[in-house]
Amino acid sequence: MGARSKARKRAVDLLFEAAVRDSDPVTLLADRVGSPDVPPVNDYTVTLVEGVTKHRVRIDELLTEHAEGWTLARMPAVDLAVLRLGLYELLWATDVPDAVAIDEAVQLAKSLSTDDSPRFVNGVLGRIGGIADRLRATL
Repeated sequence: MGARSKARKRAVDLLFEAAVRDSDPVTLLADRVGSPDVPPVNDYTVTLVEGVTKHRVRIDELLTEHAEGWTLARMPAVDLAVLRLGLYELLWATDVPDAVAIDEAVQLAKSLSTDDSPRFVNGVLGRIGGIADRLRATL
């Protein structure tokens, strides 16, 4: 697993933990950075957690709009964390190709969630990916 893939997994772990604890992901991240009790936090993990947090309102609006038949509250917390991260990379991470953002999110869903999750994540992000250029122009 490459360094960025590991950073993505760590970011999903932090986003998931923050959601379960009903806490701010950036605050949780700050508690981990430099802590002698946990492994060092990769710079890209910091970028992802901060980016998802900064754009969370817009990310959640887009997920609500494009997750056909699903509300955010109904989604498993792991899937929601993966989708938020994938959508952040898709729209705001200019150095990550769209296909890579979607594929990495699908791979995370495969390793962290249910058998149905990769298809669900691929479907939602694929729909948004189809209009990503138009969405980026409005950001």
